[in-house]
Amino acid sequence: MNVRIKLTPYLPLMILAIFTSSVLAQANWPTWRGIGLSGVSPDGNPPVKWSESENIKWKVALKGDGSNSTPVVWGNKIIFLEAVKTDKADQGATAQPQPSQNSGRRGGMGGGKPTNIYQFNVVCLNRANGQPVWEKTVTEVLPHEGHHNDHGFVSYSPVTDGKLIWANFGSRGLYCLDMEGNIKWSKELPQMTIRAGFGEGGSATLVDDKLIILCDHEGDSFIAAFNKITGDPIWRQSRDERTSWTTPFIVEANGKPQIVVACTNLTRAYDPANGNVIWECGGQTDNVIPTPVAGFNMVFCTSGYRGSKLQAIKLGHAGDLTGTDAIAWEVNTATPYVPSPLLYQDKLYVLTSNNNVVSCYNAQTGQNYYQKQNLDGLQGVYASPAAAAGRVYFIGRNGATCVIKNSDKLEVLALNQLDDRIDCSPVIVGNELYLKGKKSLYCIAE
Repeated sequence: MNVRIKLTPYLPLMILAIFTSSVLAQANWPTWRGIGLSGVSPDGNPPVKWSESENIKWKVALKGDGSNSTPVVWGNKIIFLEAVKTDKADQGATAQPQPSQNSGRRGGMGGGKPTNIYQFNVVCLNRANGQPVWEKTVTEVLPHEGHHNDHGFVSYSPVTDGKLIWANFGSRGLYCLDMEGNIKWSKELPQMTIRAGFGEGGSATLVDDKLIILCDHEGDSFIAAFNKITGDPIWRQSRDERTSWTTPFIVEANGKPQIVVACTNLTRAYDPANGNVIWECGGQTDNVIPTPVAGFNMVFCTSGYRGSKLQAIKLGHAGDLTGTDAIAWEVNTATPYVPSPLLYQDKLYVLTSNNNVVSCYNAQTGQNYYQKQNLDGLQGVYASPAAAAGRVYFIGRNGATCVIKNSDKLEVLALNQLDDRIDCSPVIVGNELYLKGKKSLYCIAE
């Protein structure tokens, strides 16, 4: 047993080959959900068992509100975003209640408009010990809207290529920093009006020399591409969509990349060169949050609010695919609301709404290996699952992790408990697992 606990507040296969070399796979987790936004660590081998007193390499207390910003890892750096409430009040601001709607699956309601100014920071820690390397405040501003009670003002994750870091703070702007924390460029983004005052989310994505952002809200929704080096706008396409919280996903079809965005009205694939729609497909439910995954010449799209839908859409087609044989197979029950699906080898894992109930399908055929099986010990799930070394890791909002065997039968290997609430998706790099909770960031290793 290796126990090294330190609690200190810090100071300030089809996936696009952009991140697919084995060197990158072993050393880094460059974007939300890692290599190709897949949630899979090909060479990772983190512990199966841990607790507050077992297999904790380090534990660092979080200073600000960034409990939904999943970290990224490059080399010896671990990077995430945060919002820190200051004691500076905007003299002209008056707290106003935001529109709200209560739903058991959401777990809360939208909060009112704040009156205090927030610092929006990019934070870099040392992977070896969790100590601060640098912290950069990119803007200090009064948020124009509130957020859902379950999270804060930073539900975005950064993305990096090892040379630069891109941080999308939504209505607070888009920023590019170098690996030492120096701002290279920044762009103002429109202020979004979010449905029910639930706050913003959805991370930026890299494809070739472009940084892709999605801005779906109750105003003029759009998807846009910026030059990743200079920040110059390349293209912008309007979208007929209301608020969504999904992240654009990159796949390769017919030897070329596509940007796939699953959403309420239509799932669309965009050409990275110009933003033109390549194909579109209807059928998802309302309030799409999960990001797709891809494999076997298909992209798998899911949603689970006011209905259930899992679609396996064949790649290589163009035009309107709704109701055509381009949909290889689909499922209309027990699909996720917040957590994204996980494709690991030939198995596709999906949770039910935000609950601790899992189903597993053969990704190629749609045959169910099992459906609606309880992951005992978890209480609610927002985090998307991750996989490594023949195992799948499901993180509960109560700080519990259920580790199962990647198998056609549900086989639980361990149930691990930490003293925190966790909504961030897990990060796996080498033999280390990183879990970021409401209060602390954990590095779990033997």
